[in-house]
Amino acid sequence: MGVYKKGKNWYIDYYYKGKRKRKKVGPSKKLAQQVLKDVQVKLAKGEYLGVYDEKKVTFEEMAEQYLAYSKTNKAASSYERDCYSIDRLLSAFNGKYIFEITPSMIENYKAERLKDVTPATINRELSCLKHMYTVAMDWGYLRDNPAKPVKKLKEPPGRVRYLNPDEASALIEACPEHIRPIVITALNTGMRRGEILGLRWSQIDLENRKIRLTDTKNNESRVVPINGTLYELLTNLAASASSDYVFSDGNGKPRKDIRGGFNSALKKAGIENFRFHDLRHTFGSHMVMQGVDLKTVQQIMGHKEIRMTMRYAHLAPGHVLETVQKLDKLWTPYGHREKSQDLRSQNKET
Repeated sequence: MGVYKKGKNWYIDYYYKGKRKRKKVGPSKKLAQQVLKDVQVKLAKGEYLGVYDEKKVTFEEMAEQYLAYSKTNKAASSYERDCYSIDRLLSAFNGKYIFEITPSMIENYKAERLKDVTPATINRELSCLKHMYTVAMDWGYLRDNPAKPVKKLKEPPGRVRYLNPDEASALIEACPEHIRPIVITALNTGMRRGEILGLRWSQIDLENRKIRLTDTKNNESRVVPINGTLYELLTNLAASASSDYVFSDGNGKPRKDIRGGFNSALKKAGIENFRFHDLRHTFGSHMVMQGVDLKTVQQIMGHKEIRMTMRYAHLAPGHVLETVQKLDKLWTPYGHREKSQDLRSQNKET
């Protein structure tokens, strides 16, 4: 082992697992000597700072392997999102080994992408990159995650649009026959469109009034309770079911394209600025307004993080006012005097 100079730079020279290694340190001989000592210490401990250089896994190779992992271990929608994110990331990191990418490179990527897309889009790409490196570490390709110290961008509050009871009734009435039960299911369960359209009768337990979802966005199973409205709907549908799917087309396949009929129903009901996904927001909003605790709402809706559920916590000022008014008799002067009189009466009796 030793150090040597080549041109203006100093190098360290040593052997690792029987192979000779040479690494450029820089113009400082003193620094090169210190680096060599560090390597010697790590070798003595059975470690080696650059051991992952041996893997020489390119970003393209890791991206391909990660997408295969994503397809196997994530929901279809998450896999599709990963495909889009990886495609964007490849345009920036193509041709590099995964150990060559640094936090500063990722920060530059953020800055460049921000010129063209929203913070939310960039954050999804960063999440994909961070997890890809986590998987690479699990597979022993490298030790450190360069994306870990990179912070996500601050996003504006998520869009929340929900229907009041009159609007919901008008929408149900305006829906064509094949879409009406789908909308009723969404309003009473908060399930995502893909979860509803892919719903099979084998997932429904009418006796115990439960729906078990396995193919979810988070790839985690959850149980959704069946209320009276949905129980009546599903019971009627089950009586004439001719397919494994609850909401099937004429060929017994799950319905796919409901956008046209749904948009026509919105127009007929006079509802603007509304998407099918907002039926899920409607469910969450009214659950909270009816006094259901956020943790239960999170569990039923399948939110991975409670912050996703928190968006519904303050959606109804009238409902919030109604709850705080319950304290009126405790804190008003009248309430105080009433309690004081009761206490004085009790003291006299004793």
